[in-house]
Amino acid sequence: MNAVLVRPAPEKAAERAREILATIEADPEYDRLRTACAKYNDDWASFQGYALVDGYDIAKDVEPLFPEAIRAMAIKAAVYDMTDNEYAAEVPVAVPVDEMIHALAAQFTVLSRIQDRTGIRFVHATDREAIGQLDHGDYTHQVYRAAWGPLNERYWFGKEETEKRRAVVSAKYEPMGIFDGGRRFAPGFATAG
Repeated sequence: MNAVLVRPAPEKAAERAREILATIEADPEYDRLRTACAKYNDDWASFQGYALVDGYDIAKDVEPLFPEAIRAMAIKAAVYDMTDNEYAAEVPVAVPVDEMIHALAAQFTVLSRIQDRTGIRFVHATDREAIGQLDHGDYTHQVYRAAWGPLNERYWFGKEETEKRRAVVSAKYEPMGIFDGGRRFAPGFATAG
């Protein structure tokens, strides 16, 4: 898409994102949503999402990572609310945060009820997102900082650091037969004959 995206001023989007986050956190199913995301680890395999976090440990990282994902969703929802444009709302987020958003989005039923009760529309569309394109100082960073202060740098690292970490992770996976960030495996399983 070559169209220029028009987004609200970061301060305005931050104000709306704070309101959205407060509404989500006040919802009666917020705690269920939070705890369901923590259980998602058994059903999800990520080869270049959580693996990019140095020393990632599901037992220690889910609690601090969940708020980052919900904040990212609040930013996306704020931009969507203010523009009615899915492309504009798919702001870049860090890859590990995006992974937790997938866990969040997997709680479809509870998210749907929260959306119905609050009128907030969450936005997450893989075909519209710029995976790994977050950069410090960009629009997402500006809105986040205006809404909540500094980014948690354990999870929010920019595109240059993302590429460096992807290269390290890929170099470790390839000798095990895991290629293309987990999108291709070799030698595979023996075929029953």
